[in-house]
Amino acid sequence: MTENYLLNYLNFYIRIILTFDRGVQDMVEDNLKKVLAEIKSSIQELDNQIKELKRDISKNSLVIGIMSGSLDRILGAFIIALGATAYDMEVHMFFTFWAIAALRDPNKKAKKDFMSKMFGWMLPKGSKKLPLSSMNMGGIGPKMIRGLMKKKGVMSLEEMIKQAGELGVNIHICEMSMDLMGFKPEEMIDYPGLDYVGVGTFIDLAHDAKQTIFL
Repeated sequence: MTENYLLNYLNFYIRIILTFDRGVQDMVEDNLKKVLAEIKSSIQELDNQIKELKRDISKNSLVIGIMSGSLDRILGAFIIALGATAYDMEVHMFFTFWAIAALRDPNKKAKKDFMSKMFGWMLPKGSKKLPLSSMNMGGIGPKMIRGLMKKKGVMSLEEMIKQAGELGVNIHICEMSMDLMGFKPEEMIDYPGLDYVGVGTFIDLAHDAKQTIFL
């Protein structure tokens, strides 16, 4: 629209000045059209460059991929996530495979086939049942860690999860892992905005993020 307006204005101006010389008018118009086409091409090129730069600029966001189902790793993930929110970062947590067990609600049940039930029996049912990655000592290790955290005034994992939801930390669960390990959405915790996505979503988030961590 801008180019047409400019061309019309120039044509009007030329007709006034060059009324008595049609040949000169045609020559000037042709030259002006070429110049206008070059300007339009340059503007389009600049616009494309700006769009490309915008795509390359990383968002002020943190993406945490979590595969481990151990208490210490998931504690670490939520400590980092909560710390990032203090810096006004957008935080995305992607739970896959063993880590998903931490998001199970022990008070919820779901209909499953035999294999899915087997996985359910073998895997921790909720964050309070998570083992340590080392020094688990038959379940004594996690209790010792939780007792020490309480004594030192450190939030429990469950409190961290609740605060993460209040602060807008996004939790995404891997759809493929859910299906493979027999987990059902009905047995997951109530968490604001929790969703089920494919690995492509994690890759897209990581591509645009300022930082990406995988535990």
